[in-house]
Amino acid sequence: MESISNRPEEEENKRRFEVELEFIQCLSNPHYLNFLAQNGYFKDPAFVNYLKYLQYWKEPQYAVFLKYPQCLFFLELLQYEEFRKKLMYPACVKFIDEQVLLHWQYYSRRRRGLTVPSSDDQQR
Repeated sequence: MESISNRPEEEENKRRFEVELEFIQCLSNPHYLNFLAQNGYFKDPAFVNYLKYLQYWKEPQYAVFLKYPQCLFFLELLQYEEFRKKLMYPACVKFIDEQVLLHWQYYSRRRRGLTVPSSDDQQR
C-alpha cells in the first residue's frame, strides 16, 4: 500500500531530475546563455538562486549523468554577476563559443594521438 502512495512522488522526482538535467546541459551552449542574458533572466533574483541551487550537479553521483560536463564550468561562472553581464555582448559569446570549440578540438586530437599509434611507434 505504501509503494502505491509513493508513486506520484517518485514520478515527480524523476521528472524534476530530467528537467534539471536537460536545463543544466543547456548551460554548456554560450548562445543559450546569451539568450538568457538578453531576455533578462540573469536579472531575476529567483533565477540566480536557482542557478545556485543547481550546483548540486557537481557532486559525483549527479555529474555522472552529464553528457556535456563543460556545463558545470559555465554553472560556476554564472555564480558571478560580472560574467552574467558580459553574456549580453555577442562578441563575448562568440569568443566563449570559439574557446569551447578549440578546447574540444585539442582534446579530440590528443585523444586520437593517445589511441592511434604514431608512425614513429609503427617503425619500432
